[in-house]
Amino acid sequence: MSIQIPRGTQDILPGQSEIWQYIESKARDLSRRYQYSEIRTPLFEHTELFLRGVGDTTDIVQKEMYTFQDRGGRDLTLRPEGTAPVVRSYVENKMFGLPNQPVKLFYFAQMFRYERPQAGRYRQFVQFGVEALGSSDPAIDAEVISLVMNLYKELGLRKIKLVINSLGDKESRTAHRDALMSHFSPRISEFCSDCQNRLEKNPMRILDCKKDREHELMKTAPSILEYLNNESSAYFEKVKQYLSDLEIEFVVDPTLVRGLDYYNHTAFEIMSDAEGFGAITTLCGGGRYNGLVEELGGPETPGIGFGLSIERLISALAAENVTLPVETQLDCYFVALGDAAKDYTVKLAQALRLQGYSADRDYQDRKVKAQFKAADRLNAKFVAVLGDDELKEKKISVKNMATGEQTAISLDSFVDEFRRLQA
Repeated sequence: MSIQIPRGTQDILPGQSEIWQYIESKARDLSRRYQYSEIRTPLFEHTELFLRGVGDTTDIVQKEMYTFQDRGGRDLTLRPEGTAPVVRSYVENKMFGLPNQPVKLFYFAQMFRYERPQAGRYRQFVQFGVEALGSSDPAIDAEVISLVMNLYKELGLRKIKLVINSLGDKESRTAHRDALMSHFSPRISEFCSDCQNRLEKNPMRILDCKKDREHELMKTAPSILEYLNNESSAYFEKVKQYLSDLEIEFVVDPTLVRGLDYYNHTAFEIMSDAEGFGAITTLCGGGRYNGLVEELGGPETPGIGFGLSIERLISALAAENVTLPVETQLDCYFVALGDAAKDYTVKLAQALRLQGYSADRDYQDRKVKAQFKAADRLNAKFVAVLGDDELKEKKISVKNMATGEQTAISLDSFVDEFRRLQA
């Protein structure tokens, strides 16, 4: 019996991995332009981090985490999301004391959630995320949103929609919580067991329920926007103003609550409007999480961030028929005729590689015609042909595969003359 890949995971093969590398390089470059620095956190953390950071009423904690005990009896969890680990590291390493504030971070990280696999959604997936800690300026909310919107646009996505909401501050959420409890309590028995459990702990989570989304009480539930106090309302208006200043179109959706307990004030999602993308259209989600740093043992510190799935991004690119300009061309392929020439091309290939060129040669002992076919498959810019006779004359023939032009150059100055052919 052959061993197959676990359900909900995938192999990223050559030909696909170059697409991932291109996306990652774009995200890294954009993060640099916005002055975000990379952080890398462990693949697994203490389970308590996610219980406290994500919230024990969330689907992630209740149903989706991969949790295990190590040999010391410690409860550990494979990372299901990126914000809590970054905030844990921020607190543990006292980054709140750094001279440059706010602390602006980005990450690429593998995440693990036990959920039903479907198109573009896996149990192991890769997330690109950004976190900005230490500023309560609504302008940084707009900056974080603009970063991810620009990433999608620079990669070629056009059919995307930004949806935003305000979840308010503590006072606003308390007033909204009371209204939701009064609204749902009389008929809570008509809802699923998860919603019944959330009524007392966090009634806002009911609005995010997938099972009962069509229930009539969902449509008439009190909107958080009706309970924003003056400060929260002014904050949200400022965020919207900055987005308008940046010419970023958005839609306000008062039912948007996100799936994690730590959000407050600004919450947002970016969705694909591409035809045939699928029922689950969300590409990216994020928001402000003032209070999370304190919950994890740090000083009072505001924060905002987002996370996006690379797999979902690639699915959206496919839905819009976007082809990324991935560079796969080989600079030089060596064709050798004779044993001495074959041996010599080992050194020539290394010389080019050390100067930054991509180079390859035959390792299958193939005939000359088959070697040229291999060069074609590898999309070689140049093919360098060396035989034993040419080796004695210290010459090598280099063919430009685009023009067909052939040039004989000296082996003694091969790298320098090859560089001139590239110009």
